[in-house]
Amino acid sequence: FLFFAAIVLTAYFNGIDVASYFSSTLKYWGMWGILVLAMVPSIKCGIGPNFGVSLGIVCGLLGTLLAIEFNIAPRVNAAMPGAGPWMAMLFAIVVSIAVAWLVGIGYGKLLNMVKGSEMTVTTYVGYSVIYLMCIVWFRAPFSSGEIIWPLGGAGVRNPVSLESSFAYLLNDFLGFNLGPVYIPTGIILCVLLVCLVVHFYFRSKTGIAITAAGANPTFAKASGIDVDKMRIKGITLSTVLGAVGIVVYTQGFGYLQAYAAPLAMGFLCVASVLIGGATTTKATITHVIIGTFLYQGLVIFTPPVSNELLAGTDISDTMRQIIQNGVILYALAKAKGGSSNE
Repeated sequence: FLFFAAIVLTAYFNGIDVASYFSSTLKYWGMWGILVLAMVPSIKCGIGPNFGVSLGIVCGLLGTLLAIEFNIAPRVNAAMPGAGPWMAMLFAIVVSIAVAWLVGIGYGKLLNMVKGSEMTVTTYVGYSVIYLMCIVWFRAPFSSGEIIWPLGGAGVRNPVSLESSFAYLLNDFLGFNLGPVYIPTGIILCVLLVCLVVHFYFRSKTGIAITAAGANPTFAKASGIDVDKMRIKGITLSTVLGAVGIVVYTQGFGYLQAYAAPLAMGFLCVASVLIGGATTTKATITHVIIGTFLYQGLVIFTPPVSNELLAGTDISDTMRQIIQNGVILYALAKAKGGSSNE
C-alpha cells in the first residue's frame, strides 16, 4: 500500500493525469474482481491458489462465443428493444456456469489424486488447457461471421468483437463522473454482488464444511465431513467464478481473445489476492477487494511514472512482472512451498 501511495504521489508531482489513471484503476478493478475472487474457494478448501483458473476462463469464453453464434442480442432486441445486451450476457453467464460446473467436478477429482502437489498440478493444468483449446478454437465449427476467420471460413478469429452483443454493458451502466474521476457503477455493483453471494455461501452449512476441510482435514474427517467431496465443491466453485469472471472481463474490453491471451491470467489473479494480504492457506473477500485494487493500481500507475523518471526507456512490463512474480514468490516462501496443505 505504501509503495502504491508513493507511486501515485510521484505521478502527481510529475504532472501525470492522476484522475485519468485512477479511473482506469477502478475500471480494471471491476473487470478483474470476480476472476480474483475465484481464488478464495480454492484456498479455503485446502487446495491453495488456483493457478488453473484457466479451466473456468475457457468455459466463460465458450459461453460468450455461443451468445454471439446464436445472435442472442439482436434477436431479443427485435422483440424487446434494449434488452438484447442484457439477455446475451445472461445467456453467456448461464452457459458458462453450466459448463464450468461439470469441468470443475472433474478438475476437483484430479486434484484429489495429487494431494500435496496441488499448486504445481494446477499450474500445469492451466497451461495445458490453454494450448489444447488453441487447437479447438482453430477448428471450432462456428458459423457466425463475427467469430470465424474472414478467409478460412472456420475457427475463431482473434480478437472477436462483442459490439453486437454486450460490449461495455456493465462499464457504462449507471456510470457517472465524480469530479475528474469516472465511476463505473455497474461493474462495481456486479463485483460486490458476486462477493456478497460468495460471502453468504461460506456462511452456509456447506460453506462452513468446505472451510473446515481446508483448515484441518483430520478434524473435519473426525467430525463426519467428506473432505474429498468438500475439496471438489471448493474447486468447482472456483472454476465457476473464473467462468463468470471472464465474461465480465471481456465485456469491459469490448472483445475477447480466445487463444493464448488468458495464459498468464491465473498468475495475475494469484498475485492480486496475495498482495491484498491473503496466504496460500487463508483468503477472504476483503483480501480480494483490497488486493485487486492495489495490484491494478500498481500495474496502471507504474508505466507512466517509470517512463517519466527513466526517460527513453520502457520498463513498464518489467515492473509488472517483478511485482506479480515477487508477490507470488514471497507468499510461497512464507508457506514453505505449500507444504502446510499436505
